[in-house]
Amino acid sequence: MSLENQTQKERLCAVIRQLHAQGKSPATSTNYSFLDEDQVIFVSRSGVDKSQFQPEDFIAVDTTGLPLPPNEGIKPSAETLIHCFIYQNFPGITCVLHTHSVAATLLSGIFAAKQAVTFSGYEVIKGIASQTTHETAIALPIFANDQDMKSFCQQLAQRQEELNNYGFLIAKHGLYAWGETLAIAKRHLEVWEFMLECELEQLKITPPLAAR
Repeated sequence: MSLENQTQKERLCAVIRQLHAQGKSPATSTNYSFLDEDQVIFVSRSGVDKSQFQPEDFIAVDTTGLPLPPNEGIKPSAETLIHCFIYQNFPGITCVLHTHSVAATLLSGIFAAKQAVTFSGYEVIKGIASQTTHETAIALPIFANDQDMKSFCQQLAQRQEELNNYGFLIAKHGLYAWGETLAIAKRHLEVWEFMLECELEQLKITPPLAAR
């Protein structure tokens, strides 16, 4: 293994443990990955407590999600195909993060019928790549949860034009965010999570009609 890949594993492990400490990656849930220069995907292994996640808990898979030697007998995350879809359809992306925060889980259910949560006026919108002003509205699409990952990726393909803001929600499940580097993916994740938390707090004051 290259020194660069080992370093990336260690950096991503630190982010995973940080997200667990923040309550956004409880128990063995959530999944994470990065793409190396040889187009090998390193994805989190299934069933590992994220507070204890270590570099050796990443599994190398090909672009179709199949484990590569010597990992053939080890189970990658159940949602590995989602990571593969993102890398295949968004050239230049090298890191994908998936969290299960309270805000993402609740709001994705409340607004599931609308198929998106829309944010406007937030200063942090400018933390999403290509966004240059807070004076705009930006949508985070919501997809129905589906245990069949091939079927779920078909949902993504059908609405791919909605995925240009580096994130989406799965209803009553959580948030996906990605970027050209780990640092950018983390920034996108933090921006979406912050705005989701703000919207959840706002609902406590003025619940929307959809939530009444």
